[in-house]
Amino acid sequence: MNYKYRILILAIIYLIFIKCKQQSNIEKPPNVILILVDDMGYSDLGAYGSEVATPNLDRLALGGVRFTNAYNTSKCFPSRAALLTGLYSQQTGYHESFRQPMRNAITLGELFKSAGYTTLWSGKHHSTENPVDRGFDHYSGLLDGAANHFNPGIKREGEGQPAQKGLRNTPVSYRNWVIEGEIYNPYTPESKDFYSTDVFTNYALDWIGQIKPEKPFFLYLSYTAPHDPLMAWPKDIEKYIDHYREGYEVIRKQRFKKQKKLGILPKNTVLSQAEYVDWDSLNAEEKADESRTMAVYAAMIDRLDQNIGRILEKLEKQGKLSNTLILFTSDNGGSSEVVNIPGGTGEIGTSTNWKSLGKNWANVSNTPYREYKNWSHEGGIKTPLIAYWPEKIKTKGFISHKPIHFIDFLPTFKELIGANYPEHLNGNTIFPSPGKSFLPQLFGDSSVKRDAPIFWQWRHGKAIRDGDWKLVAHKEVWELYNLESDPVEEINLIEKEKEKLTELKELYEDWAANFEIANK
Repeated sequence: MNYKYRILILAIIYLIFIKCKQQSNIEKPPNVILILVDDMGYSDLGAYGSEVATPNLDRLALGGVRFTNAYNTSKCFPSRAALLTGLYSQQTGYHESFRQPMRNAITLGELFKSAGYTTLWSGKHHSTENPVDRGFDHYSGLLDGAANHFNPGIKREGEGQPAQKGLRNTPVSYRNWVIEGEIYNPYTPESKDFYSTDVFTNYALDWIGQIKPEKPFFLYLSYTAPHDPLMAWPKDIEKYIDHYREGYEVIRKQRFKKQKKLGILPKNTVLSQAEYVDWDSLNAEEKADESRTMAVYAAMIDRLDQNIGRILEKLEKQGKLSNTLILFTSDNGGSSEVVNIPGGTGEIGTSTNWKSLGKNWANVSNTPYREYKNWSHEGGIKTPLIAYWPEKIKTKGFISHKPIHFIDFLPTFKELIGANYPEHLNGNTIFPSPGKSFLPQLFGDSSVKRDAPIFWQWRHGKAIRDGDWKLVAHKEVWELYNLESDPVEEINLIEKEKEKLTELKELYEDWAANFEIANK
């Protein structure tokens, strides 16, 4: 072979090698999975103090980042709207009703799709708007709010009447179910192995299995558990059947002690005043019902964790887990609401009995905080938040105490994937997100400070947090707290800090006036 020709061949090979090396060094966009659960309190995961077995979520927490001051809106559909759009629910029209399209907003589906992602949504929406019309390539799940976990439809042969919640004063209202964008009402699953948590995971796993290796995906996995009706598989309930017979106080104190040991509470945190009844005031039958109720609730969280384990296993087998960012959170605090369905029969935990957790156990669920879902106190708005990304999060086990709100998710994802945020979409004006990216905190940077207050308003509750100061009300009675010295809102400073009261109240009223809610 000619010497010059040989040199030319070697030069070409070298250039090809350099080009391939450069291409291999180009970072692939991460897959992103956002997992949302329903009505789960602050202390209900092992990594946040619970006795419930959540090894998969604990793995994510200890191998990633835990946030101790993450906030939702205290109610299902306003939280979900904020999470999806990066806007306060008041900006999208979801602060009072979910029965209209989300206005002034793009969705996470539209954001990720604009960056070349395959977009997937499995589970609950709590809206009338079909996700396939808002940027999602695939959607299957519950379009409405709560539904029977074993059978959201009509009675099947050989089974009892499934408990169903009424809507707008109707005895029974079948919820809208969607499979690949097509709406069914009623939806009666053929399989008697149907259970919402398992099925939502099945949808997600099927889609993930079909995605080409080079294509990044965004998955929004929105479970309805552990929202009532409290229903779980018998084998999961059996794990906890004897666990809660000592009552509310014992479990709450055990959780608080574990939280302190885990380091997820400030050292000066005390238990807020208990709001449950004296366990010994209950008779034997009441104690049995209450202990079983909590056992079923625990079983639902256990099953959630098992299904998240299925997702992790799938990603590991595909070699995708390392470059996947997984976020886990809840849409509001533990719920004290009690739904009574006339004529409901059967044992607690079965498809024929619509059972709610109730105030006593919800007080335990929200350890160590005050109040519940629908309140703007910490027990209603504070949520666990876990972030896991093996390839990028190096400060494993890091605990971040900086305040984060659901409006911050879209700005964080926008920065992560380099997506554009439009001023208009389909002829509609898009509001800029008031949220702040928390991407630096994923990498262990705790120096970032929030430069704007956070606001809440839902029904009778309203609040503003600015730094460590929080002004909060329920039914128009304002209370003022310094969360640094009083994390559980026990010492009301309304009489001592008049200047701070005036300052925060004016900020809140200026914000609320934009949505005509100042007096609600």
